[in-house]
Amino acid sequence: MSELNFQRTYAEEERRDYIARATIGTFVSIPLNLFCLIMDYYMYAAHPDYKYLLPARIISVSITAFVWFWYKTPMGKKHPHWGCAWYLSPLLMILWMIYLVDDGRSYYYAGLNIILVGMGLLTPWAYLQNLLTSVFVVGMYLYISLAMVKNRDLPFIMNNATFILITGVLVVSGSMASAKLRMREFRLRWDLDISRNQVQDKNNTLDRQNKELEDTIQKLTEAESQLVQSEKMASLGRMSAGIIHEINNPLNFATTGIFTLKKKAKHVAAEQQEEYNEILKDVEDGITRVKNIVSDLRMFTHPNSDNLDDVNAAETVASALRFLSNEMRDKATIQMNLTEQQSVRANKNKLIHVFVNLIQNSLDAMKEKPFPNGEKPTIWIEGRDGAEASCLIVRDNGPGITSEHVDKIFDPFYTTKDVGAGMGLGLSICYRIMQECQGKISVRTEPGKFCEFTLEFPKQTKLN
Repeated sequence: MSELNFQRTYAEEERRDYIARATIGTFVSIPLNLFCLIMDYYMYAAHPDYKYLLPARIISVSITAFVWFWYKTPMGKKHPHWGCAWYLSPLLMILWMIYLVDDGRSYYYAGLNIILVGMGLLTPWAYLQNLLTSVFVVGMYLYISLAMVKNRDLPFIMNNATFILITGVLVVSGSMASAKLRMREFRLRWDLDISRNQVQDKNNTLDRQNKELEDTIQKLTEAESQLVQSEKMASLGRMSAGIIHEINNPLNFATTGIFTLKKKAKHVAAEQQEEYNEILKDVEDGITRVKNIVSDLRMFTHPNSDNLDDVNAAETVASALRFLSNEMRDKATIQMNLTEQQSVRANKNKLIHVFVNLIQNSLDAMKEKPFPNGEKPTIWIEGRDGAEASCLIVRDNGPGITSEHVDKIFDPFYTTKDVGAGMGLGLSICYRIMQECQGKISVRTEPGKFCEFTLEFPKQTKLN
């Protein structure tokens, strides 16, 4: 099959090359043929049949012009060898002229040599064609010069025939050598192209395998990261159960004690009551804070205890903003771009908790950034409803997150806040809640410019 393709490709190249060379040959032959009218005039102007030489050349030029035009047509390009004998027109014309002027000593034999040489230059690989043409020219010259003309000169004719024969032999020999070299050169190019294609195929295969390997490594890395994160969450869940049990009892005792102390406040001296109440309030705030922490930890004890529903995104965000209304007052501008119809598959209470955490983090972060040039602290909340997933995005123009922290923000107890300002559970809880929804949370940030969290909820949620 490969050899058959080689032969077809070689034949196609020969066809294109033949058309190009034949077009050049016919184009050059026309002016040269007409230029020889000068020679006709000086050689045979006094000859009685001189009047036939011009029409002969006009006919020859017309035939050559027709062949040139033939090669420009679709039919000529499809069947170029139909016009392969275009050079027979000037050959036959010269042989006819030798017969017409009845001159065996005519120097027109030189034109036969020139045409044979041109034929060899323009069709260097067509040695069989050149051989047949050379034999035909030598035979016809000898026949016309020895049998058809009266004014013959045997030594002169044989001398001319010898030159024509030598020219033909050289043309045919050169054609055979050229054909072999042409075939060898084409074979080398063919083999080179095959080798290059094979190398390219191997490179493409290697690139494809490398890409598949990179994708596999990437998937394994992501799977490992998710596994590590899940294990952290599971460990925190097991730990949370013990913490809640150990802390709840003393919290209840402390809460009861605070209630009793408040009732006893009336027995405290009037000048000490203000200080007494302040101390009680500080203790009560501390206990409330501990209760909130325990409430957050309780999510890790029974992470899948709540069912998932179709939750309206706009209503959920509105609820979260109501919880933070005092925190946000005069501190940040909220810009929302949520449609009334967008919904996600989640637990509404927990999703509210996610938005409270994200918005609170944005508010805390923007406290640390100066806003020159009229820029204001702003939080954008946007919804994007796609074919495969529904996304909710929380973005702020705060200081962002540095690269050294961005990979750790979802780890439990990891925080960059000052001691007492946070325990580092907010984002880890958000991570766990999104896992429960079969979704994911991701962050995109540029230090000094913005921080953006994306909550992605799949349209087809597979419940465990």
